[in-house]
Amino acid sequence: MARKKQEIILENVVIEAVAAEGKALARIDGTVLFVQFAVPGDIVDVKVTKKKKNYMEGFILRIVKPSEHRLEPFCSHFGICGGCKWQPLPYEMQLQAKQQQVYDQLVRIGHLDVPEISPIVPSDETTYYRNKLEFTFSQRRWIFEDEDADALSEKEKYGLGFHVGRFFDKVLDIRHCWLQSSPSNEIRLFIKEYALANGLTFFNIREHEGFLRNMIVRTTEAGNVMLIMCFYHEDTEARTALLDAIAEKFPQITSLYYVINGKANDSISDQECILYKGDDAIYEYMEGLKFKIGPKSFYQTNTKQAYKLYSVTREFAALTGSEVVYDLYTGTGTIAQFVSRQASKVIGIEYVPEAIEDAKINAANNGITNCDFYAGDMKDILTDAFVAEHGRPDVIILDPPRAGIHPDVAKVILNAAPDRMVYVSCNPASQARDLEILCKDYEITSVRPVDMFPHTHHVENVVALKRK
Repeated sequence: MARKKQEIILENVVIEAVAAEGKALARIDGTVLFVQFAVPGDIVDVKVTKKKKNYMEGFILRIVKPSEHRLEPFCSHFGICGGCKWQPLPYEMQLQAKQQQVYDQLVRIGHLDVPEISPIVPSDETTYYRNKLEFTFSQRRWIFEDEDADALSEKEKYGLGFHVGRFFDKVLDIRHCWLQSSPSNEIRLFIKEYALANGLTFFNIREHEGFLRNMIVRTTEAGNVMLIMCFYHEDTEARTALLDAIAEKFPQITSLYYVINGKANDSISDQECILYKGDDAIYEYMEGLKFKIGPKSFYQTNTKQAYKLYSVTREFAALTGSEVVYDLYTGTGTIAQFVSRQASKVIGIEYVPEAIEDAKINAANNGITNCDFYAGDMKDILTDAFVAEHGRPDVIILDPPRAGIHPDVAKVILNAAPDRMVYVSCNPASQARDLEILCKDYEITSVRPVDMFPHTHHVENVVALKRK
């Protein structure tokens, strides 16, 4: 008979610092302990959930004495919802932790030769800063400790909100989300109320059954709203009635789409988005440039901070008007067009064909004639032959996914030998790995983090490089 592991409770633990991935850090007899939702200065009792040779992990059982820095979380869903984990941490301390994260990844762990890192660019808004949110319908919502699951009806177990961390099949029913401005919350609550009143079934991710699957809300600074309703199967009568009810209740929805997604995962990148009512896109504006955002378009989810991020990028590129610029992982061509006025020619490359089509439309609408865009896998398109055909880049700007760049891409970049590079990253760890390769021929001249996501540990980082 297997012996049950002994429960480990640590009392009066003093939290010392903010650590990686949004956790806090303490030391117990020389062993590092990582604790979620803790603030430096807290004295807490901790239940250990993982014990390894060099570290432990745990969660707070009781706050014995709160830190003088600790703030009261503003969201009622804090602690269960996987987002906004740093709510108890003052914003200034969040910024310090992100600045330290960039230093640790590039210098302490990456051992890169880096000049003094410029102060992180803060976000003017720390709530309602996102322009896109996705909510999930579920027959199996998160049941709270003070609820009797057996006493709940099937409909009372329905939820519409965000997945709970560590539980792929559990969704936290969201009453109010502080990430996206009105009418995001109102739309979500109305749809749930309508669905329950009209007997529409929510998705069961384990059994793959149910009618309502996901909903995506996109908003713009100008107040335009796009709603994408995702259904697991077609039911024309029920779908039409729901979409008509939504359109009547929320005339501010300027773009209403639906998707029938019967596959195993929630991604709609390979699905047909059908326009039900309104315009085919919403639009964002930046320095007089107009950017089309369709249902599948990538656009930075913090619009105001995106402008600051691109401004740092353009500053680091130090363009004079004569350069050929390659914008790798260009998305819908926002950075490419943002720097085009200061460049001779810009070549944008992106994996998603729909994004490239949007980039071409955006460039045409903006009267930009010196940008060319190409779709395909970066390592397949960005070849020596491509560089020979389109001209050697004077400057390369790259903004890859979290995983960073493929070694083949790094090789072609080094062969192309641009005078300067600007590397924008949402993951300083993979950025540091890639920079180690690039620094074979380049030196880092500037580094500046940008906070795109307040109350989370995520940070964008911009690095400028110059050929040795």
